[in-house]
Amino acid sequence: MSAVHELSPIAARARLDAGATLIDVREAHERALGMATGARGIAMGELVYAPAAHLPDRDAEILLICQSGMRSLRAAQMLAEQGYANVASIVGGTARWVAEGLPTRIQDEDLDADFAERYSRHLRLPQVGLEGQRRLEAACVLLVGAGGLGSPIAYYLTAAGVGRLRIVDHDIVDRSNLQRQILHTEARIGQRKTESAAAALSALNPRVKIEAVAERATRANIDNLLDGVDVAIDGADNFPSRYLLNDACVRLGKPLIYGAVHRFEGQAAVFDAGRQRGMSPCYRCLFPEPPPAEAAPNCAEAGVLGVLPGVIGLIQATETIKLILGIGESLAGRLLHFDALSMRFRETRLRADSECPVCAPGTKPAGAFDEETYCALR
Repeated sequence: MSAVHELSPIAARARLDAGATLIDVREAHERALGMATGARGIAMGELVYAPAAHLPDRDAEILLICQSGMRSLRAAQMLAEQGYANVASIVGGTARWVAEGLPTRIQDEDLDADFAERYSRHLRLPQVGLEGQRRLEAACVLLVGAGGLGSPIAYYLTAAGVGRLRIVDHDIVDRSNLQRQILHTEARIGQRKTESAAAALSALNPRVKIEAVAERATRANIDNLLDGVDVAIDGADNFPSRYLLNDACVRLGKPLIYGAVHRFEGQAAVFDAGRQRGMSPCYRCLFPEPPPAEAAPNCAEAGVLGVLPGVIGLIQATETIKLILGIGESLAGRLLHFDALSMRFRETRLRADSECPVCAPGTKPAGAFDEETYCALR
């Protein structure tokens, strides 16, 4: 390979002030965190593929910088081989430039320092980057339940920067909740769970708007709760809420992230029948009717391993972020089972039920699930 010069950041800054051209060859999502003042951003692949389009004068002094100095050195060598006679790489890259106190700037004028620092690890991911983080910030998520599942879901969606998190729960904090419901504390026993959740989450990330709804999800309010929502999450611990939410999500075309725990086992899935009728199943395709009361004891009756909701809740939070960003393969059409005692996951393929009374193609939108009748029967 052709030999190229390497300069320290301070020496490069002096050459820049003397008229040299400085090119930051990192990808756009990396440059979003900040770049050397005076640099132009051109990704390495784009630059070396068609250098003349960006640098028509092959005799001009060109300085290249990346994150650590390795990519810029390779790019400089490739430019030298294409006839650029005066090209140099900056040793240590942007990391050393910043460490030596040289000036930097943020390319996007609307990107404030708190945003850049708080979400820096997301911004470094090409699958997220600035565009994806903005998408998270613009999203609204409905979370039904601020208990065992809702706690890790709410914490991580708030940390990830989801713009609005609407939390629905009518319950109050009890000491027995603290074994698994990590949103709450001893000092907040007796408070409404939504109030306790809002306090914890706002302290973690004040950029996120927490909409605390201290009500039970019912036929009367479910449409309002889903208004403006991008993704709905089932963090409830009862079948009335689960069927109510499923049926409404199908009718209104909202994706639903499902999770449930029982003793030492849990499961999670994505039900997206509202947007993909006949292709993606809904909850009723899996469980057409609620089970009898004796077959479905709740956590208070059957017990639950405290860490189990954390595992399932984090899976639900992950699926939510993936759906908002439009990345990866979701759990739509798959039911993921987790056994904590054996530490094993297994997967069951799910198909849309062509005779499902709620989501089958051609089915008229159903009314909301009659949770009052169900509760009376129980």
